[in-house]
Amino acid sequence: MAELLYQRDVYGKTLVELGKLNCDVVVMDADLSSSTRTGLFAKEFPQRFFNVGVAEQNMMAISVGLASCGKTVFVSTFAMFATGRAWDQVRNGVAYNNFDVKIVATHAGVSVGPDGASHQALEDIALMRVIPNMTIVVPCDGPQTREAVLCAARTKGPFYIRLGRAKVPTIEQKKEFVLGEAQVLCEGNDVAIVSCGTMVVEALAAVAELAKQGINARLLNVHTIRPLDTQAIRDAAKSTKGIVVCEEHSTIGGLASSIDEVVSESHPTTVLRVGIKSRFGQSGEPEQLFKEYHLTSADIVKAALAIVAHT
Repeated sequence: MAELLYQRDVYGKTLVELGKLNCDVVVMDADLSSSTRTGLFAKEFPQRFFNVGVAEQNMMAISVGLASCGKTVFVSTFAMFATGRAWDQVRNGVAYNNFDVKIVATHAGVSVGPDGASHQALEDIALMRVIPNMTIVVPCDGPQTREAVLCAARTKGPFYIRLGRAKVPTIEQKKEFVLGEAQVLCEGNDVAIVSCGTMVVEALAAVAELAKQGINARLLNVHTIRPLDTQAIRDAAKSTKGIVVCEEHSTIGGLASSIDEVVSESHPTTVLRVGIKSRFGQSGEPEQLFKEYHLTSADIVKAALAIVAHT
């Protein structure tokens, strides 16, 4: 049985680990330190933790000042507020100056659950992806969250790391985390499934079901949305009958759009999207919402079968 972990628990513990190694690491939060788990860092290093209250724009502006003085700044709040509410400050303060600010946003996607549409960021990757200098990572589980945070700490420049709210199963990694390098979790040449974050576990279940039907699916965990592993995408386009992209995000502007941009320029192929299609979120349990928004392994299987049948 795969171990279930909160990514945000791992994040909080990793911040403490970093704080012990580097006295220039500082952490900021917008009155959500209990939910984001930055409170763990606050307890260990109260002089290096700043809670700005419900003032996300101001938090980003302060992070710019701290980074300009040589600090490595980890900034956290819910994904909806880190990207939507503070986009101006992220673009013009953090990214324009290429400062060492790491935005680690939690509670992304519909799996936030009962909090509803106002708190369910479905557009955040799109908002961050258009900003120059921004590195975007969407870890698939707890251990990969730790690797991503450690990588961000040692890599200069702005980061956006997207985490969910609910517990996620720990996935067996056949290859260590390398920034900008997709992980091939399953080999296959009938169809390619490209996924990130919470959808990787759904994709794994889909691969198993497709195998029962005699279809060999290649599964890529594209944890780094930017810089994208374009070679892995081209290889998938050339070696299979088509690509299914699955993400807990709008089908516009996120991982699927990234894949479209690569294959349209290098090796055009069928790309079907399993994601949220021009809708807002709503209140409900994560499992119910995954079914409502067609984000389940069955939806991935359906898309893969459509590609195989079409060719």
